[in-house]
Amino acid sequence: MQSTRTLKDRIFLVIKGLAMGAANKVPGVSGGVVAFVAGFYEEFIYSLQRVNKTAFKLLFNGRFKSFYRYINGKFLSLLFLGMIVSYFSVSKILDYFIANYELYVWSLFFGMIIGSIYYINKDFKDWNYKSILALVIGVSLGIAISFLDPAKENDNLIFVFFCGIISVSGMTLPGFSGSFILILLGNYVLLLVDSVNALYDTFAEIFTGDYSVIHNEVRLRLLKVLAMFTLGSVAGLVTFSHLLNYVLKHYKSITTASIIGFIIGSLGVVWPWKQTIYKLQDDGSFILDSRGERIIANYKRFLPELQSETYIAIGYIIIGIVIVLALEWYGQRTNKIS
Repeated sequence: MQSTRTLKDRIFLVIKGLAMGAANKVPGVSGGVVAFVAGFYEEFIYSLQRVNKTAFKLLFNGRFKSFYRYINGKFLSLLFLGMIVSYFSVSKILDYFIANYELYVWSLFFGMIIGSIYYINKDFKDWNYKSILALVIGVSLGIAISFLDPAKENDNLIFVFFCGIISVSGMTLPGFSGSFILILLGNYVLLLVDSVNALYDTFAEIFTGDYSVIHNEVRLRLLKVLAMFTLGSVAGLVTFSHLLNYVLKHYKSITTASIIGFIIGSLGVVWPWKQTIYKLQDDGSFILDSRGERIIANYKRFLPELQSETYIAIGYIIIGIVIVLALEWYGQRTNKIS
């Protein structure tokens, strides 16, 4: 692991965190893919699994500098800084584009995932019956997940903690979209929209000297939900990182093949040409969530007609592929120079 980083390295690490944060919020896209393609996936997993008994001993004994160095704190802090900033900035911009240019956004991500598959697969040569089986299982699970029906929203704090553990898998397991899992669990809007907005609004009000939040029961409930979700996410990150660090050491070929399979399977989730199907009541009216918005039941995927909009979408797919290949080229060039 790198012990020293230049200012340029630090800036790019924050930018990578921004990209991971934005990717984690998009259903069907995995922040782990960003880490894999950007070349810091193994360092990310290694750093997380350093949060162990030894780390806690250093922390509780007041040896903060030793704790910081032990967990590769400079790397993790810069990366998580980018992710946190992303949730309140880049992801907001992304929400706007998804709402107004949905087809083109999905097309761009579809292309980036295709590029990611090429990137991960090009240097993987250890194909045998075990790795091929792992690939097939990964693809099958990825496709199966994309066709599951979402559950109802549930703000029970224990369930929210569980959601945090599961959803964070998208950061540690490339191709496994944590945000899409939250849709299936029924809590995407609650945990990645309502609660995040509640925190943002609370900070904005406190900054202006408005402390009315202490009397706002709905807001306080959302902040409790966000806190529990965050605790679950931290627990999930540490747990998954230890597990993945073990399997990467002992079963690297099978793990890599499974990851490629997951990513291929996730193409079904990100397929640009789909129609949103909303949940209906017996009388045919839409079922609404706590914000009064329609609840997604699933997506109906279809083949596009050949028209100008389709050609533009295909263009965005190509741009997405080029972006990933350009990142790969830049990474190789940077490594040669250093």
